[in-house]
Amino acid sequence: MARPARKPVPRPKTSLSTRPGRGGQGLIVDGYAPSQMIEDLRKYQSELEVQNQALRYSQQEAEGASERFATLFSNVPLALMVVDEEGLVMASNAMALRLFQPLESDAPLNFLLPFVGPDHTDEVAIAFSAAKQEGTSEVHEVVFLAGSRGSFSGDLHIARIENPLDELAHFICAIIDQGPLLAERQALQKSASILRQRNEDLLLSENRMAAIINSSLDAILCIDEQQRITVFNPAATALFECPADQAFGARLGQFLPAVEAALEGGRIPAQAMLGEFSATTLLGKNIYVEISVSLERRLRNRVPLHTDDAEPANLRGQDTAAGASTVTTIFARDLTSKKLAETQRAALETQLRESQKMQAMGTMAGGIAHDFNNILSAILGNVELAKQDTAADAAALVSLQEIDKAGRRARDLVRQILTFSRNEPPKRTPIHLAEVVEETLRLVKVALPPTVEIRLLVPPKVPLVLADATQIEQALLNLFTNGILAIGQKKGSVTIALDERQVESPQSEQLGLMPGHYVTVQVQDTGNGMSEATLQRIFEPFFTTRQVGQGTGLGLSVVHGIMQTHLGAIDVESTLGEGSLFTLYFPATEQMPLDVVEPETAPEVLGEGHHVMYVDDDHALVFLVDRLLTRKGFVVSTFTDPHAALAALKAKPQYFALLVTDYNMPGFSGLDLLRAAKALRPELPVALASGYVTPEIEQRALQEGANALIYKPNDVNELCETVQRLVAQHDPQH
Repeated sequence: MARPARKPVPRPKTSLSTRPGRGGQGLIVDGYAPSQMIEDLRKYQSELEVQNQALRYSQQEAEGASERFATLFSNVPLALMVVDEEGLVMASNAMALRLFQPLESDAPLNFLLPFVGPDHTDEVAIAFSAAKQEGTSEVHEVVFLAGSRGSFSGDLHIARIENPLDELAHFICAIIDQGPLLAERQALQKSASILRQRNEDLLLSENRMAAIINSSLDAILCIDEQQRITVFNPAATALFECPADQAFGARLGQFLPAVEAALEGGRIPAQAMLGEFSATTLLGKNIYVEISVSLERRLRNRVPLHTDDAEPANLRGQDTAAGASTVTTIFARDLTSKKLAETQRAALETQLRESQKMQAMGTMAGGIAHDFNNILSAILGNVELAKQDTAADAAALVSLQEIDKAGRRARDLVRQILTFSRNEPPKRTPIHLAEVVEETLRLVKVALPPTVEIRLLVPPKVPLVLADATQIEQALLNLFTNGILAIGQKKGSVTIALDERQVESPQSEQLGLMPGHYVTVQVQDTGNGMSEATLQRIFEPFFTTRQVGQGTGLGLSVVHGIMQTHLGAIDVESTLGEGSLFTLYFPATEQMPLDVVEPETAPEVLGEGHHVMYVDDDHALVFLVDRLLTRKGFVVSTFTDPHAALAALKAKPQYFALLVTDYNMPGFSGLDLLRAAKALRPELPVALASGYVTPEIEQRALQEGANALIYKPNDVNELCETVQRLVAQHDPQH
């Protein structure tokens, strides 16, 4: 409850001046006569009545003002209180009671400080002290206790009231409830925080996008609706050889005219891969790029973010006027690496095709050599029989001997083809290349045209090389033949020169050789030479520039294969119309040649009626072996069908002293016949004949139980000796 305000005590006033008389007796008015005194008293009474009337008017006005203040104090929508400096609440309005005492059961509002939150008590006390000194004071966002309602926040405004009748200072306090304002302020702060976070995220996104654009390996360009460049990343700077400040504002057609024309044509989707285009750098160089585009339609234009530009709109020619716009982003990928990869892939595909051709040639050569072996065996065998049937002084004997020599050279050639086609290492021994070259020249001179001159240049000392003499002879024959054919009908020369040289990097890498000491054989002709296109294909199997009947296209591919098997290389230099130079590189060796062992005299072959079964799918070879072994005293049963041979063996397993079978037969191989024969008669000696005997074939045949391997085509004497040896080893009478 508020205590009543103190009322001032009126004091009487008088306008008369009196003083005591002499001796202290009676009232003496100096200088006034009684009548004058009465007149003055009447005047004074009239003035008093006027003053009383004014006082009554003032009292009425004061009472009206007091009523108006009380009405305002009570009804103003603001919490008001009159508080003295001790914190006593002398008066409070309804709004204050509604805030601090919402229920009658709540504590009465007698003192203000108990209703102030503990965190703000000192701050409010200091504010009252300041108001006492300065007249006014304010405290914002004070937490007040509100009884059962809990608490609320408000701003406290304090003003000192003049109070001359009391020593205690009085204050009028106004409390503005900040709850709604704080809620709105918190909402605004939250909204501002969200907006600030969004701005930070947007800035981070733009920075991240700028980092991605700047670090992209692809050139990225953005253009406006006028085809002017607004974004030009570092990759574009490097690709188009143009600084970014020169590119901004330039038209797209300066670098990508075809792309600009495609964009102006329209009908491009929002995301599109346009494909490969020709581009032009700032320096005028033509390059090839792969283009993809992205179209972005904006509701209004905005200046793109670019921290390095003080006036980005001016530099880029960006239109900042209101309205929708389309921004086109162009991604240009440099195809230099791709083109290089495609070139490398084409080269690898060419090498693969060459390898496949070489493999196909090897497969074909193996098949041809198998049949050719049988033909050579028949030729050599029949020549040997013809020599035996010819008198020593007969003129035909010379021809038979020449046929025998040619047949043996053909046999060596077939062995080379098989070695080359099956990628088997040659039987290399230390040899003098000069001897091989001279032997080859003797063969060439037989068919040398009179218009071609052969020149041989051999230094006194040339290191030895590890090589197969027969294969080297075949390679040189091919090179000599090519040189002679290149000269044709005109006069010319073929020069063969031997030398030695040290091959070091980078020449060794170009030739595919290990650095080291090499012996070279150069074959140079003065023929027509070759073009660059022909040089790229000369080692391809079956490639030839000769007319039909002059070449098969196998010569140089065979030479290439022979040099690879010898760990060497072949190099070619040629000028169209001036001739060609082929250089063969052979690794030098310090090994010495092997001593030649004279062959022992073979014993005479006597069949003595032993029964031999011979199986081969070649009729000519079967006919030859039948005649050959019969002449030596053997009884021979020949078969061209391995199944028929097996049936005869099943019928009389003990009838045969030896089985000789071809290794390669279609449908039923020699190994199949070997297994079947060993199953019928384990002790029966079996020999396998093959035109190409490798260590793998030999090991497999021996594992299956073969007693010997016979190489075709062979000497007839060698065949007969092998047959006699196997029969004698398993004949219980020997």
